[in-house]
Amino acid sequence: MNRLVKKAQKGDDQAFLKIFQHFQEDVYRMAYVYMKNQEDALDVVQDVAYQSFKDIHTLKNPEYLKTWLIRITINCAINNINKRKKVVLLNTQHEEFLDSGVDEDLPLTLTLQDVIELLQEDEKSVVMLRFYQNYTFKEISQALEIPLGTAKSILYRALQKLRHKLKEVDFYE
Repeated sequence: MNRLVKKAQKGDDQAFLKIFQHFQEDVYRMAYVYMKNQEDALDVVQDVAYQSFKDIHTLKNPEYLKTWLIRITINCAINNINKRKKVVLLNTQHEEFLDSGVDEDLPLTLTLQDVIELLQEDEKSVVMLRFYQNYTFKEISQALEIPLGTAKSILYRALQKLRHKLKEVDFYE
């Protein structure tokens, strides 16, 4: 893999394509966690492909390629979310119309995605990297460019929030 990275850094498009295809699934999964739907997650993957292709020469240590790609994914996803927040809906009647089509017989369930949404962006990133990508605290601190102790503090704070919420709904003993 290191040899492919070096080739990609020298401008070899095929080497970069092989590298990105190798990590594409990991990038998509992380993007999906943030974006919550396939279309937006695929847009983020496309953004990550472009950004990483454009900036591959800035990668100093090829052994941290996956960490570097995940960091770009998180940043692209958060940027897309922030762009959406700036959009103002002019007519809320459309939302009411769309909501009226919901099947009332669907059971109310608490999904992992619902619980994760309670977290702040930094907490969500740490939790997802730790438990979804199996990153160590050191890898998390490198991926998010935060001190090791901060990564641990954020994780423990996030877990406390999640435990508290799950206790509220009698899901956790």
